[in-house]
Amino acid sequence: MLHPIAPITDRRIRIALVGCGRISANHIRAIALHEERAELVAICDTQPSRLEQAQALIREAAAEYPGAATNPVVFNSYNALLLANASGSTPIDLVVLATPSGLHPGQVIAAAEAGLHVCTEKPMATRWADGVAMVNACDAAGVRLFVVKQNRFNSTLQLVKRQLQAGRFGRLAMVAVNVFWQRPQSYYNQDSWRGTWEFDGGALMNQASHYIDLLDWLVGPVQSVSASIATLGRAIEVEDTAALQLRWRNGALGTMAVTMLTYPKNLEGSITLLGETGTVKIGGPAVNQIENWAFESQSADDALVEQASYQTTSVYGFGHPPYYANVLDALEGKAEALCDGREGLRSLELLIGAYRSARDGRTVHLPLEH
Repeated sequence: MLHPIAPITDRRIRIALVGCGRISANHIRAIALHEERAELVAICDTQPSRLEQAQALIREAAAEYPGAATNPVVFNSYNALLLANASGSTPIDLVVLATPSGLHPGQVIAAAEAGLHVCTEKPMATRWADGVAMVNACDAAGVRLFVVKQNRFNSTLQLVKRQLQAGRFGRLAMVAVNVFWQRPQSYYNQDSWRGTWEFDGGALMNQASHYIDLLDWLVGPVQSVSASIATLGRAIEVEDTAALQLRWRNGALGTMAVTMLTYPKNLEGSITLLGETGTVKIGGPAVNQIENWAFESQSADDALVEQASYQTTSVYGFGHPPYYANVLDALEGKAEALCDGREGLRSLELLIGAYRSARDGRTVHLPLEH
């Protein structure tokens, strides 16, 4: 293993955004918001129209945050971007990958071998072995690997996490997660990679990935999972509907129900926690609304419930800015990364366990055999 790259303390962190699709707007805005510590020096996509859209979003963000970059270097090839960094013509510190999930492993490993820190959107990979290889490559190169888990930073979930850490629920009995969303066929038809096993994954791996992450991050390690998946309403390779039965190591039981066939629009993204001395439900379309909050004991946090809830028109929430704050803190040597590659592996392991359960018709126990 190489010595880790030294913290960056004397200048802004130079970021390249690779992939300018749906989620790129959240990254562009979050990077602009952190204008004093970060600058977007390059963007990359294979489609000219998406590069043009990204440039327009960059100009919009710069109008709100005058110190933000307005004219990053444009690349239509990832290899060209890496070569520009190697030559010194476009120096980069951090590559952010918002590309199809199946491309993440090769792109992460290439960035690591080039000596660059990497941040990848969820899921970090579509195969367990690929996720492990990504972590190992970054360790070997002495660079940081971050996995986007922005929902962890949402105000509603932060508040609930504190109650769990304080033991206010007592012993947890039941956890129920529902992701009842709508993804029409037109969504999958936007790109040839959508709805494929190789590059995308299905309702569990793609759309519900953040909720899979919450099962471990909020409640703790999962002991076993039994899953059923089905493709009921979309012309895609992967599942549009899934049902999971879960057992946690702490003894709690739980369920997770996911479908992209909800009519006519996203209905609910919720998590309900039922304990001996506390009951909480966070609902709304994307865990943005605290719908039930009851504890046997009193806490100053109880007064924060109303302000923790927020309105959203997007299932992505508002977690990207605080997520980036932690990434920048880690690169500056000020804090530990809260969502590194190993954290990414925790949710990937549960995802792969669920898919293996559905494939083999059996309960899968975690951790997976490595």
